[in-house]
Amino acid sequence: MHIGMIAAETPDKIAYQMADSGQVFTYRDLNDASNQAAHLFVSLGLAPGDHIAILLENHPRFLQICWAAQRAGLYYTPISWRLQQEEIEYIVNNCEARVFISSHDRREVVAPLVDAAPDVIAWYMIGGTVDHFDAWEDAVAAMPVTPIDEELEGQSMLYSSGTTGYPKGIKKALARVPFGTVDAMPIMAALYGATPDSIYLSPAPLYHAAPLGFTMTCIRNGIQVVVMEHFDAERSLSYIQDYRITHSQWVPTMFVRMLKLPEEARLRYDVSSLECAIHAAAPCPVPVKEQMIDWWGPVLHEYYAGTEGNGFVQLNSTEWLEHKGSVGRPLNCELHICNDEGDEVPIGEPGTIYFGGGGEFEYYKDPEKTADSRHPNGWSTLGDVGYLDDDGYLYLTDRKDFMIITGGVNVYPQETENILITHPKVMDVAVIGVPNEDFGEEVKAVVQPMDMADAGADLADELMSFCREHLSHIKCPRSVDFEEQLPRHPTGKLYKRLLKDRYWGEHETKPG
Repeated sequence: MHIGMIAAETPDKIAYQMADSGQVFTYRDLNDASNQAAHLFVSLGLAPGDHIAILLENHPRFLQICWAAQRAGLYYTPISWRLQQEEIEYIVNNCEARVFISSHDRREVVAPLVDAAPDVIAWYMIGGTVDHFDAWEDAVAAMPVTPIDEELEGQSMLYSSGTTGYPKGIKKALARVPFGTVDAMPIMAALYGATPDSIYLSPAPLYHAAPLGFTMTCIRNGIQVVVMEHFDAERSLSYIQDYRITHSQWVPTMFVRMLKLPEEARLRYDVSSLECAIHAAAPCPVPVKEQMIDWWGPVLHEYYAGTEGNGFVQLNSTEWLEHKGSVGRPLNCELHICNDEGDEVPIGEPGTIYFGGGGEFEYYKDPEKTADSRHPNGWSTLGDVGYLDDDGYLYLTDRKDFMIITGGVNVYPQETENILITHPKVMDVAVIGVPNEDFGEEVKAVVQPMDMADAGADLADELMSFCREHLSHIKCPRSVDFEEQLPRHPTGKLYKRLLKDRYWGEHETKPG
């Protein structure tokens, strides 16, 4: 299937709808707009395998551009508009983008790129222009709505969110097959029960791997998508009710935000249409997931995977209730848990998680990082630490880069964060290692309180005592600082390096 076939059969079927504005795009609309953009790319001399870069908010034209590249055999790289200019410049040049598309709202950060990205031959802006940028609307309007002569499947080329350094480009080989011959429906149907009658809510930024991947897959298979322009906890609940959402995809921080709403607000909305709520991107604290299942029912499906596509681990609510804290069992790969020497460790013992038999990838133009992700046996890792139970279910401990070594003891901050986030006065929390002359590092919590007026010594003492009630004291923070907003990406990733840099100063900066 592809969008052209669906447009021919059911042209007025909704492909996607913008949640806030209610703006609707049918399959005819999407097919015509993506054909026009594909013609524009061809007219510029782009050939299959070339790259384009997109820096857009969740804009109505975002998916049109992606589908144009998808049907023209191009690599398309969506870039987070939250990145700093230096990071954006790095990505545009690293992926060798030939075309760059952004919006007038992002003009301040993208305008200086013109003199810093020599490979780009065409600069476009939506909703207004600045010097050196042409109007995207005018450029595509001049193009035909019929398909280009040779339609080949393209591929997204995404970059890691850069939580531990510069973003890494993740490149996979193009299939080099005719557009429409990729079948991505089995996972949506077999795992999540989706059908062409389903309605999918996407509350996260489309430039991230999971929201983009699920959204593109749904549209390819005739499933209506509702795109939220920005995540808002209560508004998400209202959209589930108003649009009768059946399927959705979340990150744990979104669950926390919804659970922290006043009970009256949470219970105001009818969420009974939900058949499947998929979540990933970060470990979900056990109490949080318990509350979500109690509230929404056994509709939660969790998975563990990366943009790298080297393996997929998953489980449903029934399995999770029998293996609380697990992220599931492998679906298309095998798991190997290894120590620092590369030897596999016994069941129940944590180590680096390696995938075997999954998909292949490379970090673009970075053979050293690619090699670092490989085991001598050919397995690959995302850099996470975890362990297996007797039934083969995987439990995540933390990222290896985030581990704190205090007095020779390994502390994984995720465990401490999972406790602190359940405190009623905590909206968000990051646990990091900071310098300590005696122990090398000590555990510190940086907390975003529900009410900044509560920040102070009394709350800090309360949180440290709360943590010690649940965990070994070595894992508990010795101090607590407060921030109005933590540097968390909307996809759930926490930029811990930005926090750690503040505390390490002239000390040797810890990785991560």
